[in-house]
Amino acid sequence: MSTINQAMQELLTLDGAMCAALVDSSSGMILGQIGSGVDLEVAAAGNTEVVRAKMKTMRSLGISDVIEDILITLGKQYHIIRPMARKEGLFIYLVLDKQKSNLALARRKAQEVEKELIV
Repeated sequence: MSTINQAMQELLTLDGAMCAALVDSSSGMILGQIGSGVDLEVAAAGNTEVVRAKMKTMRSLGISDVIEDILITLGKQYHIIRPMARKEGLFIYLVLDKQKSNLALARRKAQEVEKELIV
């Protein structure tokens, strides 16, 4: 089991990891953060809207499932949004340098960190 700070540090050990945050999707507030390269306050607020929009769309479509993660692929970065299964309303946000990272390993690490995180 890990604390928020330990979880953020663990995510930053990934090759190519630039920054990470734990975000409350009801308010867009950051509960923990680490790293640099992206304005995490702006990213947290914006990605809160992404999560809300996807949840609303799933409800509209009658999809009763959970989001494992949302991947946003940019020219130079990967952005991973992973809603927490055990703590509804929170998500992990991870930014990776596309040239230096392994997407499969990053998604797996985010899953492991989410399972171990105590909030």
